[in-house]
Amino acid sequence: MEFEITRDYRNELLSRREVHFTLTYDGATPSRAQILGKMAALLNVKESLTVLDSTKKQFGMMELRGVARIYDDEENLKMTEREYLLKRGAPKAEGAE
Repeated sequence: MEFEITRDYRNELLSRREVHFTLTYDGATPSRAQILGKMAALLNVKESLTVLDSTKKQFGMMELRGVARIYDDEENLKMTEREYLLKRGAPKAEGAE
């Protein structure tokens, strides 16, 4: 999995950093959890403050483009972010399929 940050800018009004990226991979398409983990490690930020907004796979290519937002604190994240995106990025429960 290889990340390339295509745009990285600061949104002071919403206290967050907005990152556009291109991800090149081999084999199966990485899961949202794998993408979040890799991005958090690469940018040295907390995974809990990172929200993966959208990912778009390029047809016929092992390439994925996406947008992520990294918040300064938990309060701004909960106040600004849509509920379904927070649920989508949350880790699965142990017994869930």
